Amino acid sequence: RPRDSLVHCTQLTRGRMAARFALIEVTRGRTSWADDAVSDWTRRMGAWGGLEHITVKPERFTGDVEAVRREEGRRILARVRPRDRLLVLDERGVRADSHAFAKIVDEARMDGRVILALGGPYGHAPEVREAAWKVIRLSDMVLNHQVARVMAVEQLYRAMTIVQGIPYHH
Repeated sequence: RPRDSLVHCTQLTRGRMAARFALIEVTRGRTSWADDAVSDWTRRMGAWGGLEHITVKPERFTGDVEAVRREEGRRILARVRPRDRLLVLDERGVRADSHAFAKIVDEARMDGRVILALGGPYGHAPEVREAAWKVIRLSDMVLNHQVARVMAVEQLYRAMTIVQGIPYHH
């Protein structure tokens, strides 16, 4: 498949099988501290089929927030396959503690790839929230994008340890 100039995809899994989990994020750049943390949790996710990182380039702001959301939403949804379970991370989503999130992830992974989606600075388009299998909030507070990225990947790992009965969550 030709590389779309608006989308960059890096698969951080071992072996040749497609990853069972993915994180789609709208972001312009990275920071080393967040990359280090995400790399560590990604490595650990290898035990459950791996974690693919998909970066969607943000739309340039031209004064129309809704247009930005729509275009970024189109880019996100273009990366979701029919059997995927899209879990949109959005401040308007439902609250879920670690056990509730683990239950959601466990149910979602039975059908295909589980995708966590982090929106851009203006959030997700209504079309993305409507296409989601579930819309979940990471926090009642607004989080910096890099913090949200680390938190999402760590919580995904935590969810899988809860599901598998591994003593990580206390």
